[in-house]
Amino acid sequence: MAGAGDRTGAGRPRGWAGKLAQWAGLLALSGAATLGLAWIGLPAAWLIGPMIGAIAFGVGGASIRVPPSGFTMAQAIIGCLVAHAVTSSILLSIARNWPLMLGTVGLTVMVSGIVGWLFVRYGSLPGTTAAWGVSPGAASAMVAMAGQHGADARLVAVMQYLRVVLVVLSASLVTHALTAGPQGPVPAAAPVETLDPAGLAATLLVALVGGWIGHRFRIPSGALLVPMVLGALVQTGAGISLQLPHMLLTVTYTVIGWSIGLRFTREVLGHAFRAVPQMLLSTALMIALCSLSAWMLVTLLPTDPLTAFLATSPGGLDSVVVIALGTGVDLPLVLALQTLRLFVVVLCGPPLARLIARYA
Repeated sequence: MAGAGDRTGAGRPRGWAGKLAQWAGLLALSGAATLGLAWIGLPAAWLIGPMIGAIAFGVGGASIRVPPSGFTMAQAIIGCLVAHAVTSSILLSIARNWPLMLGTVGLTVMVSGIVGWLFVRYGSLPGTTAAWGVSPGAASAMVAMAGQHGADARLVAVMQYLRVVLVVLSASLVTHALTAGPQGPVPAAAPVETLDPAGLAATLLVALVGGWIGHRFRIPSGALLVPMVLGALVQTGAGISLQLPHMLLTVTYTVIGWSIGLRFTREVLGHAFRAVPQMLLSTALMIALCSLSAWMLVTLLPTDPLTAFLATSPGGLDSVVVIALGTGVDLPLVLALQTLRLFVVVLCGPPLARLIARYA
């Protein structure tokens, strides 16, 4: 008995030591990748660097994972960041241009339906799994809803988060190409000049309460959307300006990047290895077709190409916001279209997946 107890007691520190070593290695690799990307001026380097490091560790067999509560809190902080940047401007932008915006969102959903039909028709994945996997946006919500509707949630997760990674990388490269000039890239906007303790306390309270409400009532992307609404109400109603210091945002971007990257484990990728080329092709096709929506926005609405590209990009709302905030784009238009598409996708996801699986 004593020997068994000794082995248990000796094994526990080794387990904790192993996890601490993995976190330390992930932090070091993420820091190196982030500094390298920031040095070349790539937007959202503080998000992409940790994501690249986490993908390498996840595929390499790392056992560490970001707790769900950490990812929820990070999304809630991004929601507060959105509320700090814009409030009623989003609703005003939707109200003024709702026919064009609804048409653009409808075109994006139709594009995902076409890509999903092609995937099911000529691919190797089951119908409902492929249909859920190509739904644009709301990756975490699509993974959860797919499992509830009988699809393979593991394959849906691979398809969704592979698309998020590729969209983030492509959006960052496009942003770098369109903003880099003789003076270099557009510098990232500083959220706050001087720290206000009351504003910081209000931000953390809004993030905690809003994130809990979104998670507790299972609102699709509620961890981001509920704090965004609450933060806007606090700023306009209570007159308190939300405060988001750089250190808080750096930790938030890192947690989101790690949460996405560590999902790419060797087992999950091995399970979907045969379909990875099809996933890459479908994601590239979706990005290309969504670029047509961006071109339509530029021609019909007085906006710039970068704003249109980010507004129609089929990635996650939180990652697109991170990229958009570091540039000089029309942020209300980007958020309006991304938020509107999020609700449309969540509502249309189940019937569209069933329709594709039935007729493909």
